[in-house]
Amino acid sequence: MLQAGEGHNNEHFGFLGGSGSEPRSLLVYCAAKSLPFHEADITSHGWSLTRVGTWAAARSYMDRMGAGVGLACLQDTTEKAVSDAEALLGYGHSRFRWVAILDLAFLKSAVANHLISECCLDFHVAPVDVPRLLHGLGHALGMAHLSCNRAEARSETRVEKNIIGVSRAIKATVQRIEKISQSDAPVLIQGETGTGKELCALAVHAHSSRGSRPFVAVNCGALPDKLIQSELFGHEKGAFTGAYQRKIGRIEAAEGGTLFLDEIGDLSLDLQVNLLRILQGGTYERVGGTETMRADIRVIAATHVDLERAVGEKRFREDLYYRLNVLNLDVPPLRSRDGDVALLARHWFEVFAAEKNPRVRGFSRDAFAALNGHRWPGNVRELINRVRRAMVMCERQLIGPEDLGLDYVEYAHDAGAEETLAQARERAEREAICEAIDRHAGNLSRAARALGVSRVTLYRLLEKYQLSPRSPQSEAPPARAS
Repeated sequence: MLQAGEGHNNEHFGFLGGSGSEPRSLLVYCAAKSLPFHEADITSHGWSLTRVGTWAAARSYMDRMGAGVGLACLQDTTEKAVSDAEALLGYGHSRFRWVAILDLAFLKSAVANHLISECCLDFHVAPVDVPRLLHGLGHALGMAHLSCNRAEARSETRVEKNIIGVSRAIKATVQRIEKISQSDAPVLIQGETGTGKELCALAVHAHSSRGSRPFVAVNCGALPDKLIQSELFGHEKGAFTGAYQRKIGRIEAAEGGTLFLDEIGDLSLDLQVNLLRILQGGTYERVGGTETMRADIRVIAATHVDLERAVGEKRFREDLYYRLNVLNLDVPPLRSRDGDVALLARHWFEVFAAEKNPRVRGFSRDAFAALNGHRWPGNVRELINRVRRAMVMCERQLIGPEDLGLDYVEYAHDAGAEETLAQARERAEREAICEAIDRHAGNLSRAARALGVSRVTLYRLLEKYQLSPRSPQSEAPPARAS
């Protein structure tokens, strides 16, 4: 371990810079009138200080920063002061790292001890050892940048940031989206309710040549038959009672872009005829109008209905089905996406972090087992609802199966689903890693010790399963010898 005064040349961190580089930004949170150190001791080493006295001001600063480091001066042990410090340090910025300076009185508080251990990368007791503090700040900034770089690298390798998964099924879907995006032909997206059909349609649009033009969605199953024709085609003034002025329809609003027809299987046969005319000749008329309009749009339709069966039962026009089904995309149900359930659960845990019970840090191993064993009739939409509810209602640090409304015993003894030995090993390994990281608040050294592996091995496993620690205590991978 580094002693005071040793190894405090911060240039070896790579992104900290030496003399002549741009000042490094440091957020200093201190509610007291005076700081427990001399500003010159910090600014003379290339730091630019921004001091705030409230956690709201600090949060505003953090929102503007991509990656950064904060120095929290914690002295007051009153309930309000500790509550303010907890609101600040636990704000949840995965790209921000905190170092604390404490009074001994603060350090002796049990609540303060928990706060520092959970939310700070390092702490110092006043009076401050300046060389050691400088080293700690440099390390914290390096950690923040590493976290930022990893997040950017992950986003660059993802075709569509909202389509998350590592399973073969979802990878094949993403590859098909890439191919479909290169064409301008109609697309039919089929899949169960809650699988993310609209997200796939958005991805096709975003990566197509029409990506900069409008994406207009119409839920065919949510509009009455009397209104949907006006919604799609628009109407002229006086076309019917209540038509006091001309209205632009969704088709016209999507000019040059993409028209997404969700739940196309619920469209009436009469409207199917009008839609067929657009697909065949690219023309339509407003309701009550005589002018023939031309439509420069790409049509993407989606449905959970088996349209081929609907055609056989005369509930859907055969000619429209073949016009829509030029390119097709089947969105896989969540139960067939091996390895994605835990990944999605952790993703939505981060998305709704601001809503959760402050005591909740993650998922237990039993929770992951229950998540992986559930059949997910409501697919991703059901997963989101269960995770969001559990985050609010859970009274422990780790969410359990009962918080998710799932029965772990049922899944632990379920022999219905076949699984290869390799899949079972990978699933168990992934679950063990997730639980260890959650249990140790993202501290990878502790998680690695608990798992009985080195930090290097743990980082390789994180890359293998595309996992990433959330906590501010996450550590950077050890430097390799050059």
